[in-house]
Amino acid sequence: QVQLVVSGGGSVQAGGSLRLSCEASGFKSLQNYMAWFRQVPGKGREGVAAVVTRTGTPFYADFVKGRFTISRDNAENMVFLQMNNLEPEDTAMYYCAGAPYTLRSPLRPNDYDYWGRGTQVTVSS
Repeated sequence: QVQLVVSGGGSVQAGGSLRLSCEASGFKSLQNYMAWFRQVPGKGREGVAAVVTRTGTPFYADFVKGRFTISRDNAENMVFLQMNNLEPEDTAMYYCAGAPYTLRSPLRPNDYDYWGRGTQVTVSS
């Protein structure tokens, strides 16, 4: 059974850090693109960061540049999102996703086939 298993959410104060992990369980390897998305109630899912797993090339939403870092461990089939200097506006459910294709818009959720369950990140002021 293939699935993306997410861990690492939690509650922190503004300025704090969290690290999210996503394990691609049951996959022979990571998908071509792996990404993190987030969603708050009443809004659509928005792209946070993505990575081309073969090259490590990252893509970031403007609102996280300089604060978040996406990385991957191809040998362990894992993707990470290091989140520093968290802001209350980062409060959301965070999702890991994978796409086997080459994507023109790596932060667009509709292009991703595989999704993990979300993990809640709550940042208090």
